[in-house]
Amino acid sequence: MEEYEQLKRLVESASEDVAKAEGGNKAAGTRVRKVMQDIKAAAQEVRKKILEVRSSEEA
Repeated sequence: MEEYEQLKRLVESASEDVAKAEGGNKAAGTRVRKVMQDIKAAAQEVRKKILEVRSSEEA
């Protein structure tokens, strides 16, 4: 499922900035917060896709 793969890529892309943010880098913290918003949207897309799959199997 492409939506899930996109979600995984977003999480992986944030790992370096998370480490930097923990070290006190404020710009990295801003980038992490932006990626978290993107992750939230991607997770919602995965949820919708799973519901579509489930609905199509029940029909």
